[in-house]
Amino acid sequence: MTTTARRASPAKIINSGRPDSGRSSTRRPSRVRASNRGLRPNFLGASASVVWLIIVLIPLYWIVITSFRSQEGFFDDHPLAFPAQPTLDNYVLVLENDFARYLMNSAIVTVVAVALIVVCGFLFAYTISRTTSPRVRKLFNLMLLGLAIPLQATIIPVYLMIVKAGLYDSLLAIILPSVAFGLPITVLILVNFMRDIPGQLYEAIRIDGASEWVTIRSLALPLSRPAITTVAIYNGLNVWNGFLFPLILTQSADNRVLPLALTSYQGLFSINVPAVIAAVVLSSLPIIALYILGRRQLLAGMTAGFGK
Repeated sequence: MTTTARRASPAKIINSGRPDSGRSSTRRPSRVRASNRGLRPNFLGASASVVWLIIVLIPLYWIVITSFRSQEGFFDDHPLAFPAQPTLDNYVLVLENDFARYLMNSAIVTVVAVALIVVCGFLFAYTISRTTSPRVRKLFNLMLLGLAIPLQATIIPVYLMIVKAGLYDSLLAIILPSVAFGLPITVLILVNFMRDIPGQLYEAIRIDGASEWVTIRSLALPLSRPAITTVAIYNGLNVWNGFLFPLILTQSADNRVLPLALTSYQGLFSINVPAVIAAVVLSSLPIIALYILGRRQLLAGMTAGFGK
């Protein structure tokens, strides 16, 4: 009897020393309920997502099926019905009318402009993020003013400068303004990303005797690769789809890019809508492929450096 009482007394003492022991059984169901509430399906959000997906897919579906219609069947069939006699004549017509030249011009303008934007923007951002000079800060603030200036408001001064420089009706007339308007957002993204690089890494590589260019090539450039990919894809989309600069700063068909070339498929009294749609589909394929390949880097780089 005494042994059992002695054995039972420690258990009573332990249980009495746990003020939450009696409440543990009542707390567990509440936690389970809270977790179950978080796992409940959101029917309202899912329904809104489905509706938005339908709204986005219907125009894309119309564009694709319209490119396979004939010019006569464009007005006969229902707009959303699949063509009764699908044809590839629209794509053949587009490819036969100097589409390769327009594609090459757009590729040259986009690649050269994006390369200049990335190189100049990276060097500017490295200088701004690594120096505390008031002059550099003022230069950075002055550069950010370019984000507040719309492109349409500067088209007349840009036109006059291009004409006086003797660059009118050339691909360089499109490249230079595109670089100027792409630098502010590029520098902003790269500066915010490069400020997150720890200063101890720069001190360590400087102790090892690395020069400024070695530091840029071996440290800043590899660590800034996500942000560089982001600005490259973002500016590539803008330059590829640019229409105002090619319209104002070029004239001849030899220097015509794809967005401007789409207007050449319009007649004086009639418009071959299926052929124009086929040209739109062909011109959007390269940039869609580029976005699919780099969409993760684009989202990662856009959100990096702004979470402080």
